[in-house]
Amino acid sequence: MGVGVAFVVHPELRHSPSTRPAEQMLAEAALLAEAIGLHVGHAETINLTTVRAGSFFGKGVTERLAELASSYDDPVVIVNTALSPVQQRNLEMAIAAKVIDRTQLILEIFGARAQTHAGRLQVELAALSFQRSRLVRSWTHLERQRGGGGFLGGPGERQIELDRRMLMRRVAQIKLELKDVVRTRSLQRRNRVRGETPTIALIGYTNAGKSTLFNRLTGAAVLSKDMLFATLDPTMRELVLPSGRHAILADTVGFISQLPTELVEAFKSTLEEVVHADLLIHVHDAASEFVSEDADDVTLVLQELGLDEARQQQSVLHIFNKTDLLTDDDQRVSLGKKYVGGVFASAQDGSGIADALEAVDRHLGRDAVQTILQISPEDGAARAWLYAHAHIRDSRFDDAGCESLTVSISLADHARFLARWPHLDQPM
Repeated sequence: MGVGVAFVVHPELRHSPSTRPAEQMLAEAALLAEAIGLHVGHAETINLTTVRAGSFFGKGVTERLAELASSYDDPVVIVNTALSPVQQRNLEMAIAAKVIDRTQLILEIFGARAQTHAGRLQVELAALSFQRSRLVRSWTHLERQRGGGGFLGGPGERQIELDRRMLMRRVAQIKLELKDVVRTRSLQRRNRVRGETPTIALIGYTNAGKSTLFNRLTGAAVLSKDMLFATLDPTMRELVLPSGRHAILADTVGFISQLPTELVEAFKSTLEEVVHADLLIHVHDAASEFVSEDADDVTLVLQELGLDEARQQQSVLHIFNKTDLLTDDDQRVSLGKKYVGGVFASAQDGSGIADALEAVDRHLGRDAVQTILQISPEDGAARAWLYAHAHIRDSRFDDAGCESLTVSISLADHARFLARWPHLDQPM
């Protein structure tokens, strides 16, 4: 079966223009279509003065799209905005082709990317939430074009059979299953806290290179491709920092402008790793001409998750990735001024990675104090704890076998240490 053809249309409203240039919004929508294996046969921006309540576009636009569609076998028209059920249905009738909007397109991508049971549940919940007012066969067209491999085993096929009551029953069932996921993740998180291991979450606009950076930092082999939403399910690995401190690094789903509300709600259990992380590494595509716009969209999603501006300033470290592709010195200077303390690096060639690790280490140890502790041979457990949780700057033994340790340790860890071994309290 051949590759499906997509027509990508970005509507630009004169009275309410996009926050980004229209050509960039159109290019991003085309990349989203390609991310699920569709061939973009036509892409254009359509300037609109008014929006038709019944069909979004006027008669002239729909007739032109219908004529274009008639020369292709079973194309799909992607409208890069949110359509009402009535607008979608009327456009399909006027164009005589399948029509989906931006939300449905992103849902389709997430469905194709989800690998874990939790991820698939979250995608299905988002899809069903979106379908509540529609109950139409939104995905069967794309499934035919890609050989019948639509997400979740074909929810589009199922939608035509479900009435609203059955749909709501399934939504309730998924939410119950997701409660178990949340409970399990909360338990895992409590275990990490009990083990006093800090958590670091990679965040950023989709395709900024988070997974490549994750692989570079941890030596993992997470899928990393030059495409939007290459990975979806969160992955965690241990990270050893230059000081010897251990941390857990989490690779999370990429953000995107106009991220559907249904997805933000459905994926809150996944994104809790972001909310509870000790440090957020915001990965930027430094070579992108829209790096500032991308960063603003990430900030908005973080705000939706409950991280206000003060919390973001306190817990976010900026890493400017893909500097091997950065040719504009002015952009480098501008980014350095806007995000003070940011690090320029390339996950692809490894440049700047050592600086990035040092910056992470400094951030996690920014409240650290330096002290000298005298450890006797009987205090082997205390010594092992210090080597696991503090930065050992100097170690010296006396004739009696006592070790004098000069350590850099966070205030919290220092308090924990003294609570366990109060007899080792020394003047700081």
